Amino acid sequence: MNNKEFTSELAKRLGKSAKDTAQLLDTTILTMKEEFVRGNSVSFQGFGVFEVKKKEERIAINPATQKRMVVPPKLVLNFKASSTLKEKMNNEK
Repeated sequence: MNNKEFTSELAKRLGKSAKDTAQLLDTTILTMKEEFVRGNSVSFQGFGVFEVKKKEERIAINPATQKRMVVPPKLVLNFKASSTLKEKMNNEK
């Protein structure tokens, strides 16, 4: 399902226009981005938790040249599904 299909389906379920629903989604994503920049996690009950984790600096080896190089530290976004979502996914099979 792509973004347009998702927005249309959500608009239909909410009984709102596609434009209002797209604006709601954009605002939600923007708010989530702002929280991630601050280093905060975002949790949706029954869905899961999005959190920012810091990966430490490490040494990696290029398999083609066997050269060692330093990979700088970076922030990565991690998602952990709730147990409710996991159960629903496993029971739907």
